[in-house]
Amino acid sequence: MTAPDPRPEALRAVLFDMDGLLVDSEPLWFVVEREVAERLGAPWGEADQEALIGGSLERTVSYLLAKADGAATAGRADVARWLVDGMARLVLARGLPLQPGGARLLAALDAVGMPCALVTASSRAIMDAVLKVTGLSFGVTVCGEDVRRPKPDPEPYLLAAARLGAPPARCVVLEDSPTGIAAAQAAGCPVIAVPSVPVPPGPGLITVKQETLSVAAML
Repeated sequence: MTAPDPRPEALRAVLFDMDGLLVDSEPLWFVVEREVAERLGAPWGEADQEALIGGSLERTVSYLLAKADGAATAGRADVARWLVDGMARLVLARGLPLQPGGARLLAALDAVGMPCALVTASSRAIMDAVLKVTGLSFGVTVCGEDVRRPKPDPEPYLLAAARLGAPPARCVVLEDSPTGIAAAQAAGCPVIAVPSVPVPPGPGLITVKQETLSVAAML
C-alpha cells in the first residue's frame, strides 16, 4: 500500500497544452486556415488567426463559415476535414519547432518522475503528427475527439486529471491562451500562463516567459 502524501498541496502532475505552448504551430495553422478561407471565398488576416488561438476545431469551422457569410457551398464536415488533413500534412512535411524551454522542462519532469499529460483542442490526427515529428511522449493524452465540450469548458483538463488519478487541484496546467487558461481554471487547476497572445492578469494566475520555465517554478 502506498503511504499518503503528507503534503496536502503537493504537486501530483503537470498538464501541458500543445499548440503555441510546446510547439510553434500557429504559423502552420495560419497557412491552413488561409487556404480553407480561400476555398470558401472568405477574407482572412492576422486578426482572424489570433481570434482562433487556443480554440477547438468546431469553433474554427464555425468561424470560417461565418466569414464566408453564406457564400460557401461546403458543409461543416468538409471544412473540418480540410483543416485536419491540411494541418497534419503540413506538420509531417515541414516539421515543427519546439518552443524555448519545452524540451528541457519535460526532461526535468521526467527525471524527477512527475506524471505529465498533453491536453490539446487539436484532433487526434494532428496531435499524432506533432508527437511523431517532435519525438515528444506523454503517459496520458487528451485531444479534441476525447471530449464533448472543448476548451474553454473544463472537461479536457478534468479528463486528463482523472486519467492520471490526480485531483485537479494538484495538477499544474501550462497554457498559452486565454481560452485554455479559462478551461484550466474552471477545472480547479493552478495555472502557469506562458502567453503567445496577450493574457489579462487574474487572481492566482502566474505568468512566465518560455525561457524561464523550470521545475522549481511549479513546486
